[in-house]
Amino acid sequence: MRHLNRLFALCVLALAGCSRGAPHVVVYTSVDEIYARDVFEAFTRETGVRVKAVFDTEEAKTLGLVNRIVAERASPQADVFWNGECSRTAQLKAIGALEPYAPASAKDIAAEWRDADGAWTGFGARARVIVYNTKRVAEPPKTIAELAGPEWRGRIAMANPLFGTTAAHMVALGEEEAVKLAAALKANGLRLVGGNSHVRDLVARGDCDAGITDTDDVWIGKQRGDPIEMVFPADGTLVIPNSAALVKGAPNAARGRAFLDWLLRRETEEMLAKGPSRQMPVRGDALPAARLRIDWSRVAASEELFRRLRSVLEL
Repeated sequence: MRHLNRLFALCVLALAGCSRGAPHVVVYTSVDEIYARDVFEAFTRETGVRVKAVFDTEEAKTLGLVNRIVAERASPQADVFWNGECSRTAQLKAIGALEPYAPASAKDIAAEWRDADGAWTGFGARARVIVYNTKRVAEPPKTIAELAGPEWRGRIAMANPLFGTTAAHMVALGEEEAVKLAAALKANGLRLVGGNSHVRDLVARGDCDAGITDTDDVWIGKQRGDPIEMVFPADGTLVIPNSAALVKGAPNAARGRAFLDWLLRRETEEMLAKGPSRQMPVRGDALPAARLRIDWSRVAASEELFRRLRSVLEL
């Protein structure tokens, strides 16, 4: 394995030397800088190729970078799009903004986590979970549906379901089930907030007893000492992998492919798993067994569902 990694690094260095100026690759990413920087720095140490990173904000929910890639289609500036989820990546594929590429390093990633046409590859996943305050809750809910029960009235939180991973969660549930759940939670005094980290913070402070968020937010809270724990919903857990893709017309396409080869290795997944967000490798058996299945291309094309959610939740 070490021999292969050294060979890979030498190939990238040779490739980099073919271009003028300091070798670099441009990566647009919605992944939080605190997590992505370690990956970029490791890549540069191993290959000598610098990563010029462009980050998104939590409030933009990936949409800012997607719009930028769309706006730049006539003259692309990014080589790679590394997204913290898949739906917006699928949207870029649908409009022809991505170049199919199947990294050899990702051959052992199951088809469930890859685009069928090779437009993007999934890796390093988070999951949608129930977070609860351990000082206030003796018996946490085992399912999302339980949060509509009277014992949780006025004590639950969720991020806006029109955006981000919460939107994907609603789509995965199916339109009728999602609208039914939203209506029940609304009637039970649901507190809607701007993002998943806000849900965690409300629960950690005791302003709410429980909420729906992502595993990485819970891990970060636990590491800073928050009195919180999480439950993987028994009625189905949505697993959300990162996705990585080559931008069509990338100015440094060869180095973009080399970066994807490196990013999608087993070793990078293991690195992310050991990091603060503890992302779960899609390789192996780290993922919850009771998973919700989703066609990621449906998330960006669920206008009717989101219209109904706006109505039910009075957004």
